[in-house]
Amino acid sequence: MAYCWKTDLNPSESHEKQQKHQEFHSVNQPLFPSHTGLGFDHVVDDISNTIPFYQTEIEENTIFVPSAPHWDSKRHSLDEAHQISLNEFTSKSTELSCHQVNKTRVIGFRHSVLPNPQNIKKESFGGNPIGKYHGADDYGVNILPPSSTSVDEINSRSELDNYHIGFEHSIPPIYPSFSTDLMPKEENKSSRNMNIVEPSLMLFKGSFLPRTWESTLPKNKELTGCSIQLVEVPQGSNRSLASFCNKVKKIRETYHAADINSNSGKIWSTTTAFPYKFFSNTKVNINIFTEDSTQQLHFIPYANYLVKDLIAEILHFCTNDQLSPQNYLLSICGYEEFLQNDHYLGSHRIFQKNRSVIQLNLQKNREFPGKLSRKHEDDHSQFYLNQLLEVMPIWKVSRQCLSTVIKKYDSHLKYLLKTQQNLDNIIDDVKNICIVLGCVETKQITDAVNELNLILQRKAENFHQNSETSAKGLIERVTTELSTSVYHLIDIYCSSFYADFQPLNAPVHSVSCINLGLHSHLSFTVYAAHNIPETWVHRINFPLEIKSLPRESMLTIKLFGITCATNNADLLAWTCLPLFPKHKSILRSMLFSTTLQSEPPKELIAPGVWDISQPSPVTLQIDFPATEWEYMKLDSEENRSDLEEPPKECLKHIARLSQKQSPLLLSEEKRRYLWFYRLYCNNENCSLPLVLGSAPGWDETTVSEMHTILRRWKFSHPLEALGLLTSSFPDQEIRKVAVQQLDSLLNDELLEYLPQLVQAVKFEWNLESPLVQLLLHRSLQSIQIAHRLHWLLKDAQNEAYFKSWYQKLLAALQFCAGKALSDEFSKEQKLIKILGDIGEKVKSASDPQRQEVLKKELGRLEEFFQCTNTCHLPLNPALCIKGIDGDACSYFTSNALPLKITFINANPMGKNISVIFKAGDDLRQDMLVLQIIRVMDNIWLQEGLDMQMIIYRCLSTGKGQGLVQMVPDAITLAKIHRHSGLIGPLKENTIKKWFSQHNHLKVDYEKALRNFFYSCAGWCVVTFILGVCDRHNDNIMLTKSGHMFHIDFGKFLGHAQTFGGIKRDRAPFIFTSEMEYFITEGGKNPQHFQDFVELCCRAYNIVRRHSCLLLNLLEMMLHAGLPELSGIQDLKYVYSNLRPQDTDLEATSHFTKKIKESLECFPVKLNNLIHTLAQMTAINPAKSTSQTFSRESCTMSATQLIQRATILGFSKKTRHLYLIQVTHSNNETSLTEKSFDQFSKLHSQLQKQFASLALPEFPHWWHLPFTNSDHKRFRDLNHYMEQILNGSYEVANSDCVLSFFLSEPVEQTMEESSPVDLGEKFPDKKPKVQLVITYEDAKLTILVKHVKNIHLPDGSTPSAHVEFYLLPYPSAVRRRKTKSVPKCTDPTYNEIVVYDEVTELQGHVLMLIVKSKTTFVGAINIQLCSVPLKEEKWYPLGNSII
Repeated sequence: MAYCWKTDLNPSESHEKQQKHQEFHSVNQPLFPSHTGLGFDHVVDDISNTIPFYQTEIEENTIFVPSAPHWDSKRHSLDEAHQISLNEFTSKSTELSCHQVNKTRVIGFRHSVLPNPQNIKKESFGGNPIGKYHGADDYGVNILPPSSTSVDEINSRSELDNYHIGFEHSIPPIYPSFSTDLMPKEENKSSRNMNIVEPSLMLFKGSFLPRTWESTLPKNKELTGCSIQLVEVPQGSNRSLASFCNKVKKIRETYHAADINSNSGKIWSTTTAFPYKFFSNTKVNINIFTEDSTQQLHFIPYANYLVKDLIAEILHFCTNDQLSPQNYLLSICGYEEFLQNDHYLGSHRIFQKNRSVIQLNLQKNREFPGKLSRKHEDDHSQFYLNQLLEVMPIWKVSRQCLSTVIKKYDSHLKYLLKTQQNLDNIIDDVKNICIVLGCVETKQITDAVNELNLILQRKAENFHQNSETSAKGLIERVTTELSTSVYHLIDIYCSSFYADFQPLNAPVHSVSCINLGLHSHLSFTVYAAHNIPETWVHRINFPLEIKSLPRESMLTIKLFGITCATNNADLLAWTCLPLFPKHKSILRSMLFSTTLQSEPPKELIAPGVWDISQPSPVTLQIDFPATEWEYMKLDSEENRSDLEEPPKECLKHIARLSQKQSPLLLSEEKRRYLWFYRLYCNNENCSLPLVLGSAPGWDETTVSEMHTILRRWKFSHPLEALGLLTSSFPDQEIRKVAVQQLDSLLNDELLEYLPQLVQAVKFEWNLESPLVQLLLHRSLQSIQIAHRLHWLLKDAQNEAYFKSWYQKLLAALQFCAGKALSDEFSKEQKLIKILGDIGEKVKSASDPQRQEVLKKELGRLEEFFQCTNTCHLPLNPALCIKGIDGDACSYFTSNALPLKITFINANPMGKNISVIFKAGDDLRQDMLVLQIIRVMDNIWLQEGLDMQMIIYRCLSTGKGQGLVQMVPDAITLAKIHRHSGLIGPLKENTIKKWFSQHNHLKVDYEKALRNFFYSCAGWCVVTFILGVCDRHNDNIMLTKSGHMFHIDFGKFLGHAQTFGGIKRDRAPFIFTSEMEYFITEGGKNPQHFQDFVELCCRAYNIVRRHSCLLLNLLEMMLHAGLPELSGIQDLKYVYSNLRPQDTDLEATSHFTKKIKESLECFPVKLNNLIHTLAQMTAINPAKSTSQTFSRESCTMSATQLIQRATILGFSKKTRHLYLIQVTHSNNETSLTEKSFDQFSKLHSQLQKQFASLALPEFPHWWHLPFTNSDHKRFRDLNHYMEQILNGSYEVANSDCVLSFFLSEPVEQTMEESSPVDLGEKFPDKKPKVQLVITYEDAKLTILVKHVKNIHLPDGSTPSAHVEFYLLPYPSAVRRRKTKSVPKCTDPTYNEIVVYDEVTELQGHVLMLIVKSKTTFVGAINIQLCSVPLKEEKWYPLGNSII
């Protein structure tokens, strides 16, 4: 039988109906008649039905606990008083002698509650037999020995088992043997198995300790009778949580509601540092709408224009009055988002990512704050954590419930003192008090109940009339002890757990302090596991000196049970706690809740991993020594005046080690080396996380040395401190300095790294840490941060551990945000809840009924907006929505059946907003990948490189659900392939043809080509670095404007899917021949491929310079529970792709190989083909959309009308093509070339698509006369085109006709300009080779990049390679060569050639020869002494070898 407990009692139930004298049969043993049971059977039966864990794990696997051994330890004052009372009273009872009581420890549910089967063999009352005891490995790591373990075996084993706290180096090399005096000498002959607590010490990777607190309660207060009083404490009885509430309140008080600067209530557009390289002398196009005019104003200011200066110019243009720009704001049309007046236009992300015309609205900056601001009432509100927590444990104790039981106890106690009768009612009342307090029964209560029961028994049996006075006095004294013990239990419970009450003037029993030195071992007594049906005591001693323990030491305790049948140990429950929670050690007895989760986290034990402030079904009582140790900080400055200059080799080695970026990537040997030379490390040759992460341990001396380095270190950038907030650094002082550095970041900069900072909260020491304070401070300054932090904390509550901490932090955020913003959060949560319900109903419906179910359930969203009017979109707080467009809502037919929801923008100047709601997919990984990509894009922008990246928004809103932004006018590559036919993925011109169909004008086509050129390069780099897998044509999207982007990041870091044991992702990234075909325009401009390689390598090298930041961001997410990011091997994967140890030349060569490898990877096309074939029978994704892709290609277009088309004659290129002049609706003209067969195919397509319409007759060849046929055909085709364009509006404006006349326009200029403005405008047709030559440390390095304009003597295309000869060169082997590039006039190599032992360049000549197999193509001799080093240079190729 498992002994559980319940949270509430029925106050209306009379005490007569309470169960009395219930027999409690434990493990099939009869109740001993002299024992009084408190009767937990009804509690057990109620709860065992709801907690199957107990039934399966304890009922079926019957578990026993041995008797408690005797320990020579001092007892609490109540124990001593108890001995005195027994000695006074039991002079006639030899069974309860002082010696016997002193040797007995009765724990858990004692004899007043449960029978002890061992006592059946004893005649004494209240004692356990002191027999032989299976000591287990009391002092080893694993306390689960077989039952036959002897004392000698235990001693020998304890000498072998070591204790590790964090790093092994922190353990002193002293492992004393344990005296057998501490061990019982006899062995328990009982065959019972054991429930044993397994303690383990671990370093907690946490942060800073809060202030210590002292009890102000009076000492040694005794209670006469009962009169137990409870007082309400809304801030909570647990002192650490009350301290957290006070800290949060003080943070909120620093930001008054009247302060318009910190409480504007407006959502400000995010900014970055001004990208000077990107916006050098750049202007931006802006349309301004004003409140006083319906006409828009057009401005073209420079990007480095301040917003307030632009406002001043607008005001000067609109009015003659000199109005102050500070009284006005510029908002983004369609968004509830404002530009920041004191920032540059180009600092705002919207100007960095949108090069088209920006629509802004000029508004008056009204003095009163916005609708989301905090109000005056918020300043006076109180922070009561229990009122803001959304989820409270079912075992939360209520003050009313406890007060009810105490009143009954008080009433029955008075009656007992008056009549010396009805002891059963007292026992029932004490039982109920223990039930309400988590089924915790202390030894003082047990002894008092036993003694009171014994007194009344002796009185009834042996006392005469003249002893009435003496018995009454004893009863008064024992009941006073009982009331004091109850008071003491309530006090311990309230100080250990979180409750909204505490006892008034609770007595604190005097504890005789033991003067233990710091050299003594860490020891404590595991007093009881309450709610366990057997009693046991175990004293734990660790062979670790107290002074050697770091301040961030965690104690983990596991409760095991041994199954009798198999003798296997099963983990029942566990808990963990900090040894020094607030600079001081734990003092006196404490209660700790345990969790029934399967296992504690293996790598992360921290104070927040399990909330010990909330009671749980199994409560652990631990008695710590009555000695309080206080942590004293040791200051020691390092004397560096006598430091010698290290050798250059040492500094070089430090620089090489610094390329590892993270201490997790350093081997033990390299850590020792770096720590040995730590004093020579600085921000120029190393990073602080690497230096501190190389420390050998966390002992006092090492930590002091780490603090010395910390104080003298100069950070190169605040983001360097992110590496100090990982789990590798538990020290609170280190984490405090890291937070101080991050505090210098602007709000918008900090916003980018919020996911990592939320994860770093796990490693903090308490909720008052500087990191938590930083997050709350910034949330009060920025609605953007408050909104993002809210959803991150909301989502983090779904993790297996740390849930309670995130709940409390979320409650603190809601308190700080104020009522208006908190109400907005509630509306957003309700919106997500409705979407989740709709998604579940659509999933559960049958396929034919899903659309009908969706339409019906959308009514719930309409009701929601009728009640709330407006709601901010969780994806983007700057978007406010007021309803849904039901006709545009649909669902997708993929496995998860995501919903497409189109919201109506509440801003009248904004467009409707479409999002995807996914249920069943974990979007946290997508969020992380998109965040890292966004960081890379920001890095590129700061370097002046716009890669045209489309990075959509993604938000995880709960376990397996979230929102994804829909990119308008985007289509999957798979859909394009399907439109091209069965073998569409294998065709070369698929992408080029699609862009030609949707960009009829030359300027649009060139813009699309340029956007594709840059975006394709950007995604090649990011997907390679992050190892994004599961890449097929349904996960790649294109827009008509040319932007390419990837979606669905469920697989990354190289975790590729396999099919039949073969990896599906065989290429480093997706870059196929059809993409190259479009970039080079079908091979017309092969130098565009060289430009593409150059762009990729440049972007790759820019990102590599920030490898430390990227690795830190990933390392901080190692404990987020992401399936693809869980260990050091994942960091190593990204490190190997970033290659920070390589030079730029080496990285360029490496990435070029990856481009060629991807280009030549045929399995990518095969995978696309298989995927396309599998999807050929699929219906269009959106069920509400009846159009297929082919229908889409023939939809009406009212914007690209053609007035007329006329044949001017034959093309100059070939006589088979007609040169046609096309006049557009805006009177612009263009030329195109078409053959007669193309005209015939157009007519056939129109006949199929418009079978019901009367089409003009087509002039077939048989209509031609025998003479003057060309003139006749010109006339007939012109007449046919006139009838088509002036006939049916539907036919004339179909995409088929528009595509025919406007696609592939003929250039009207002689020189065709490159749409990718990277090469020369008027390229030289002479053969050239591009080299980068470097010379360092007697090593000559040549990077051969590109060769262009090369041909064989007969004019054909060569398959060329490059040969090098260094003259003179001492080595016999002086020739070097590159690989051959097949059939290319402009080959790209990016290969490195190295010559060692070159003492000087003077007098050396580099001979370069280009060959196609054995045929000579070109050559040049380079005098190395005159070569510009480390620069790219084109060298002309001659037609002979000199």
